[in-house]
Amino acid sequence: MQWSETIGLGAAAAVGGAINAVAGGGTLVTFPTLLFFGIPSINANATSTLALVIGTSGGVYGFRQNISAVKTWLWRLVPVCFLGGLVGSILLTHTTERTFSKLVPFLILSATLLFLSQGLVRRLVRMEQEARLSGSRRAVLIAIFFQFLVSVYGGYFGAGIGILMLATLGFLGLRNIHEMNTLKTMLGSLINLVAAVWFIFKGLIYWPEAGVMTLGAMVGYFLGAHYSQRISQDRVRQIVTAVGLILSAITFYQEFVARRK
Repeated sequence: MQWSETIGLGAAAAVGGAINAVAGGGTLVTFPTLLFFGIPSINANATSTLALVIGTSGGVYGFRQNISAVKTWLWRLVPVCFLGGLVGSILLTHTTERTFSKLVPFLILSATLLFLSQGLVRRLVRMEQEARLSGSRRAVLIAIFFQFLVSVYGGYFGAGIGILMLATLGFLGLRNIHEMNTLKTMLGSLINLVAAVWFIFKGLIYWPEAGVMTLGAMVGYFLGAHYSQRISQDRVRQIVTAVGLILSAITFYQEFVARRK
């Protein structure tokens, strides 16, 4: 690795970790940065997942006081998330590099739109809770099935799963945002961990890049968590959304050029 790549990847991981700590959406920074430095798309996805999973798991510690309140749902959803994360990561390893490259623009765009819809998701969750429609057995089963689909997506690509999980938890009837964030963080960590282990097993990780980005992500998570109260989350969301839209436009253009050759 050249110094420029080391500095670039470390800085991108630090920014991604900080964004995840403040608002979520760090993959929209780390994944395209790896592509920029010439890492194949599938390997870039796997390396990004591993680099961010340690920092994401560290966020569980900050929500430890709420774990006892969500144990019931945790036991119900852990098997679903484990299975879904494994299925998604296996699907990725059975996707050709060319096919995944074609999907990248759509994945980045969908993740950006999900990130942009956080406010709407929160409002819908509150409406669902106020209407008390989530207590039925049918709603719970639907929510668990949807969580499985979210986990599959998380194992395959991952960006935006936190927003999707908030929607799921609204159907489950949770009303305390801290408890919802506890479940979201723990389940998201599990999905990413399962995917990262599978990617390691399949030899998809670029280890020098992963090492540099892991260190950067840890710094970013620490700074993001420490200074999150001093940062305008609306401004962070605006920046991440703009970056995501620009990156999706660039990747769509690159794919268009590649098809014409």
